[in-house]
Amino acid sequence: MATYRDDAIVLRTHLLGEADKIVTLLCKQHGKVRAVAKGVRKTTSRFGARLEPFSAVDVQLYEGKSLDIIQQAETLGPYSSLISHDYAKYTSAMVMVETADSLSDHDYQQAHYMLLLGGLRSLAQGEHPSGQIVDSYLLRALALAGWSPSLDVCAVTGDPGDHRAFDVSLGGVVSDGVASPGTPRLAPGAKELLQALLEGQWEAVGQPESQVMGQVSGIIAAYTQFHLERHVRSFAHLDRTVAAPVEAS
Repeated sequence: MATYRDDAIVLRTHLLGEADKIVTLLCKQHGKVRAVAKGVRKTTSRFGARLEPFSAVDVQLYEGKSLDIIQQAETLGPYSSLISHDYAKYTSAMVMVETADSLSDHDYQQAHYMLLLGGLRSLAQGEHPSGQIVDSYLLRALALAGWSPSLDVCAVTGDPGDHRAFDVSLGGVVSDGVASPGTPRLAPGAKELLQALLEGQWEAVGQPESQVMGQVSGIIAAYTQFHLERHVRSFAHLDRTVAAPVEAS
């Protein structure tokens, strides 16, 4: 059995026995790792507070038969304490780590770690509104996984144009000739906002109208859950602006 060290983000924790926890980590080099933190719930624990969800840590682990063992943990980014006391930040972070957990099951890329780290840092420091940070993270994480939405050309025909019908199941905007009845149409400014969030162009994101932001957030949530093929439970707790009614094609 070998010992190894890595930078990691704590995705979630589960209680184990009277004093231990199972910690799910997204490691920079090793991808997703489930490990036991022994005695971490005791008041005498040396690193209990360092292994809370959203924290960035430098961890040393011992390879176990089924679960690895956390031997040491040093704080790299105290994001948990900065996020957990703010409801909007906390619920946004929950959506982000739940999505990262799902995406790292099969095709882990180091870019997923770096994207989540940057998103949690931005949330903790309050660089942008929490809803915009989580929406940008989701679009960029899905793009890394190969599911970037088509915004410049029809997702079916490849024809360029200012297509405004957005079909989640078809992969983005589609031409009117392809759009099925009832396909929602993007409000003015919504496609441009999606593009800015996808590219992380914060100056272009600006301060969108609440109705436009609400529609975009709803589309991103639906698009995420469609491609993950699972319900992201944390979406239910997000404080979202209600989207305005949209014209059907």
